[in-house]
Amino acid sequence: MRILQVNKLYVPTIGGIETWVQQIAEGLNGRTDMRVLVCQEKGVALEEIYNGVKVIRAKSYGKLFSLPISIDFFWKFCELSKQTDIIQIHEPFPLIDLAVWLFRPKAKMVVWWHSDIVRQKVFGKLVAPFIRHTLRQADMVIAATQGHIKSSDYLPERTKVIPFGLNFAEYPAQEGKHYLKLSNARNKKLLFVGRLVYYKGIQVLLKSIEKVDGAELFIVGDGPLADEVKKAISHSSLTESSELVVGSKIHWICSLSREELLAAFYDCDIFVLPSVANSEAFGIVQLEAMYYGKPVINTKLPTGVPYVSIDGETGITVGVGDAEALAGAIVKLVHDDGLREMYGRNAAKRVREHYERGAVLDRLYEEYEVLLSK
Repeated sequence: MRILQVNKLYVPTIGGIETWVQQIAEGLNGRTDMRVLVCQEKGVALEEIYNGVKVIRAKSYGKLFSLPISIDFFWKFCELSKQTDIIQIHEPFPLIDLAVWLFRPKAKMVVWWHSDIVRQKVFGKLVAPFIRHTLRQADMVIAATQGHIKSSDYLPERTKVIPFGLNFAEYPAQEGKHYLKLSNARNKKLLFVGRLVYYKGIQVLLKSIEKVDGAELFIVGDGPLADEVKKAISHSSLTESSELVVGSKIHWICSLSREELLAAFYDCDIFVLPSVANSEAFGIVQLEAMYYGKPVINTKLPTGVPYVSIDGETGITVGVGDAEALAGAIVKLVHDDGLREMYGRNAAKRVREHYERGAVLDRLYEEYEVLLSK
């Protein structure tokens, strides 16, 4: 079975979609003849074997509207699509929509839909006809949750739900590790992990933590809003290095190694995902915290976010952009040990029952087989 995955970028570029493309590629490599076609962020064309997977990176002159500028991509897609049984497209990626319209590939086509184009509304309207054409041509359309389908302006009713998954082997036991250092040992540890960008809701979280006693917030990530995080940290804060700023109530860590990040997930008491825009379509960091038995506070976005951690079962879901409600949820979990522990147990159980990567990839492979048998 010859599979060609197509996406904007690939690891080592960091991103949720890029990580999932890698998980599919490496997880199904061997069972399939797997290749991945992507663009360089900027630079010459490159073909390489990355963790056993053949990756073709098209030449790019840089980005415009977050989209690689690449003519080379079209020629590579045209040739590779003739040598494959199934083309697995990851959307949104307007270059592939234009390529599908131009070359009309004969291979079976599967679209994995990650998100609508949210912020670049004018550009989104320009490329919408090409996106709709791709979805009409697709033999199968997949989304990770029912929330993706309900919130999308594009997805057809025939869209199948297949969730993302975690490779449990990559999440070793962390017993005895205490990575997050509190200013007051009696406080609970609240953890946020993500890029410091507008849709992550970091500004709402900073307002909320001001109203909370008994907890300290650990922020892991970097981005355009890093200066706002620094301002929120008390004037008595101590800058210990270029990547660590410690305050009495808020601690900012610019970056962590993978091992350190997993230790942080294990060591926190509560995980929070306060996202405020539909650009947050799933939030796989929720799964990572839940795997280690942590309750999650998320927001009532119309995307897949509240379908991952369930309100009243594995955590608390609050209104989008509601700092008061977010503070109230934090306080509730901080001061109710029994509730916090119950949600944490339910969270770990939910991940193990529904989000194991091997089972997810088995389901995807079976869908491929059915598609080729028709």
